[in-house]
Amino acid sequence: MRQSQDARQRAVIGPAGKPLSLEDLPSPNTKRWVSRRKAEVVTAVRSGLLSLEGACARYNISIEEFLSWQRLIETHGVPGLRATRLQDYRQPAPAGGLAD
Repeated sequence: MRQSQDARQRAVIGPAGKPLSLEDLPSPNTKRWVSRRKAEVVTAVRSGLLSLEGACARYNISIEEFLSWQRLIETHGVPGLRATRLQDYRQPAPAGGLAD
């Protein structure tokens, strides 16, 4: 129990370079996922502030969705999370595709 209390009180450096604690994370009722909010959730999980399972349950997202956010940050930085630019950052489909 003590360890979970410490994690709740602990702050890490967020994607904007400012302290980030559990209280600073997006609301669990978030409907509009801008790149900053996605980056804050990824940072919280990477730093141990929130578990992967806890983040997925809290925000009602799949593990695959979270991992896609993480991959986009790793390869393109926070701007890669912008939905309007998603097609620029996605991997092209393999040549040959599926047979009909």
